[in-house]
Amino acid sequence: MAARKPTEKTLGESLRERGVSRRGFLKFCAATASMMALPPSMAPAIAAALEKAKRPSVIWLSFQECTGCTESLTRSHAPTLEDLILDVISLDYHHTLQAAAGDAAEHAREQAMAANPGEYLVIVDGSIPGPKANPGFSTVAGHSNYAMLMETVENAAAVIAVGSCATFGGLPAANPNPTGAMSVMDLVKNKPVINVSGCPPIPMVITGVIAHYLTFGRLPELDAYNRPMAFYGQSIHDRCYRRPFYDRGQFAKTFDDEGARLGWCLYELGCKGPTTYNACATMRWNDGTSWPVEAGHPCLGCSEPRFWDAGGFYNAVSVPTSASGMNVLAAGAVGAVVGGAVAISAKKQTKAEVAHRQPVTVEELEAKL
Repeated sequence: MAARKPTEKTLGESLRERGVSRRGFLKFCAATASMMALPPSMAPAIAAALEKAKRPSVIWLSFQECTGCTESLTRSHAPTLEDLILDVISLDYHHTLQAAAGDAAEHAREQAMAANPGEYLVIVDGSIPGPKANPGFSTVAGHSNYAMLMETVENAAAVIAVGSCATFGGLPAANPNPTGAMSVMDLVKNKPVINVSGCPPIPMVITGVIAHYLTFGRLPELDAYNRPMAFYGQSIHDRCYRRPFYDRGQFAKTFDDEGARLGWCLYELGCKGPTTYNACATMRWNDGTSWPVEAGHPCLGCSEPRFWDAGGFYNAVSVPTSASGMNVLAAGAVGAVVGGAVAISAKKQTKAEVAHRQPVTVEELEAKL
């Protein structure tokens, strides 16, 4: 795949060439606004910005990973934001998706870097053996992961770390971490780094971050772990449809008891929903078909740091829903009484936020443009 300069075509021009209708484009804009939890007043601005947006060059690097993040993105439903985004960016290098191999593949990466200095995006999945690790633990085209990462990000506009391995080290960094695996943000200090955690991450979160960048020319608001607040601002627990059972103290005791059959809360079976921040409960997977908790399995907390080393998957935790991350995991069990009280407070807060949230529809957008 040859590298393209970002000034060749705008997003609007590319979409029209591909036969995307005006209504289809507005639907894309409306979905983007809703996905980013923006008010309807922002929809015209999004449409105008995307119409004129240049197609950014994207270099996707895969290091110590299982290809699950790419699988997640490419197996998303269609026609979708994912398809549109994949069509409208210039994906100039991707280990799994590119047709080129060997020297031609590496030449494509070098060409994309040379043609778009300071403007291209770097997406990384997989952790990286650190600078003090044996460089032979993981190499691509004879280059260590660390050397390739640092060379590629040197003139990048920003870096998007995709998946828990790239964001927090993931399974490769689990104790005893034989390869010295590190996350992208551990290594890249002079460029904006946005983390899209999850094992794998939700496809629409990946594309939502890119859509935000195309729309506003900057990265979205981030939390303490560099994750976009629009998707990681609330816990799984706050958004879970089983939450009413938690509030009433109705918990499944085993995976096949009456409580499990009635859809009761999976907290006592080890659900990490109270300590995990992600949008699984609202976006779901496979075209909104389902998600792990709906399928009857507790949340494993895969979008949080050290989820492999943070305790057994099936050990119950009870923690304040306003807390997060490692501090919460270190706090351990604080009792169902405290959890219930906090749950009531969180439920009120969620209701208030929902009451003030304004959805965006295609019809509203058409009326404004």
